[in-house]
Amino acid sequence: MKRAAVLALLPVLAAQGLWVRARVPRLPEADGPRRGRLGSGAPLRVLILGDSSAAGVGVAMQDDALSGQLAARLGSTREVTWDLRARSGATTAQVLAEVQSAADLGRFDVAVVGLGVNDCKNGVPLARWVAQSCTLYDLLRTKCGVRLICASALPPMGDLPALPRPLSTVMAARAAVFDAALIGMVEQMPDLRRVRPDIAITAQVMAADGFHPGPLVYAAWAEAVAAEVGTLV
Repeated sequence: MKRAAVLALLPVLAAQGLWVRARVPRLPEADGPRRGRLGSGAPLRVLILGDSSAAGVGVAMQDDALSGQLAARLGSTREVTWDLRARSGATTAQVLAEVQSAADLGRFDVAVVGLGVNDCKNGVPLARWVAQSCTLYDLLRTKCGVRLICASALPPMGDLPALPRPLSTVMAARAAVFDAALIGMVEQMPDLRRVRPDIAITAQVMAADGFHPGPLVYAAWAEAVAAEVGTLV
């Protein structure tokens, strides 16, 4: 969407943003363990970083969220040790700072990164987000020894039931720009994968707030990550 059109819509977008904040229920993060070990076989260490979706908002328990479903899939053939570090509202800059300062992060084979939505909706400039993402990926390699980074694609925000038009149209356009930038990073980094759940986004598969994933979306997300991890020797 052209910048002039967005500027003309700013009063409407601001009003709709306030409406969404007032009307959309604030769901809690999923309950349950955020680290553990599962399965048998060759060891595999997985670090999961991100925002509310990575934290499991939209389902009651971590078993039904990304971390639990991913651990279950990977644990069918490997001894998986996983560590989930995610929280609602997190931006890439915040997660980067937390990884930089963390004294208790161990070594991992795989990092799953679910970030970008808050940067996108908070107005973080694209170039800044790309630079922060690249710095985060480099840090995961050097500090944690990560050999594979699975970065989640930006969701199709125009399909999210919680967002009215034209807000959804503007957010979808901005998310598409961010997602294209992620594709560009993938082309430059052999160990980086863009992961996108193979599922259509409808009200039936989303959480009650119409914004976060439901169990079926988390399952598709975990399946997509597991497919990429399966290529790791």
